Amino acid sequence: MDMTLRWFGEGVDSVSLEQIRQIPGVKGVITTLYDIPAGEVWPMERILQMKEQVEASGLKVLGIESVNIHDAIKVGTPDREQYIANYITTLERLGQAGIQVVCYNFMPVFDWTRSDLAKERPDGSTVLAYNQKEIDKINPENMFQSMGEKSNGFELPGWEPERMARIKELFDMYKDVDEDRLFDNLVYFLKAIQPVCEKYDIKMAIHPDDPAWPVFGLARIITGKERLLKLMKAVDSSFNGVTLCTGSLGSNPENDIPDIIRSLKGRIPFAHVRNLQYNAPGDFQEAAHLSADGSMDMYEIMKALYDIGFDGIMRPDHGRAVWGEVSMPGYGLYDRAMGACYLNGLWEAICKQNR
Repeated sequence: MDMTLRWFGEGVDSVSLEQIRQIPGVKGVITTLYDIPAGEVWPMERILQMKEQVEASGLKVLGIESVNIHDAIKVGTPDREQYIANYITTLERLGQAGIQVVCYNFMPVFDWTRSDLAKERPDGSTVLAYNQKEIDKINPENMFQSMGEKSNGFELPGWEPERMARIKELFDMYKDVDEDRLFDNLVYFLKAIQPVCEKYDIKMAIHPDDPAWPVFGLARIITGKERLLKLMKAVDSSFNGVTLCTGSLGSNPENDIPDIIRSLKGRIPFAHVRNLQYNAPGDFQEAAHLSADGSMDMYEIMKALYDIGFDGIMRPDHGRAVWGEVSMPGYGLYDRAMGACYLNGLWEAICKQNR
């Protein structure tokens, strides 16, 4: 297992490569070319510059999160062929650069949804939180403005201003896209990119929907065990894998995360491991990675990964804002560094127990 941290790039991220390099056990970063819009081809020189910058700090680029998918592909409009061709070119260039894990999602309009970016906890830290009752009061066209006001001046991944300026247009695009159509379009996309992925041994790791149920009337299709297995069967190739995100799947407490992990043996190249605190149905907030701080048993999750022979990349996911740090919500240095050390400690203990 290779522990990593997500890094959004110089000038975007408040956390530096030098700081990440000093977190014990962290071997590399998961990054992206944040400024390139979905659908455009990534220039080879930019990919190599990114890789060289990371390697100069003593780390490695161990995966990309994300090469975002254009809405034409998700909706299935006639111009999707050009955007798929562009995606294939980008994958080919990543493969030539030696990058072999790509995280992506197939969520309509919103990358993820929260009702509060800075919910205060009893210890004074703040976290991302979701309350369905609050979401139900919101006009999604106004949601982006409220997000911007609470984002500490950072652009949020999946909530970029140029995209949210088109929010009404995007909702119109998806008005006739139900779960079956969205799933079929995902399978079409995966089959189209399969040859280039297999040529360069690139693992495509789909990220579950967050939260794991429909939001604002938009279809959600990657929400639990049954649907994950359906996708693995529909495109039954080792390149078609899962980003096992405990927080996204865990937003629905009916999802048995260790069981889902064991059902996906051989198909998890990437894991996002984080904790949640359940308050009520449709109401949760994020927590420190420590099991006792939330509602999820992190030991059992890590044990399940060990049991399936997981040898991929992992990162601590959304962290609390602690010690006065100002950063992109969920992506500060301090709490994610503590999370990486905690997860590495669990992994070390599990490995030694099973020698």
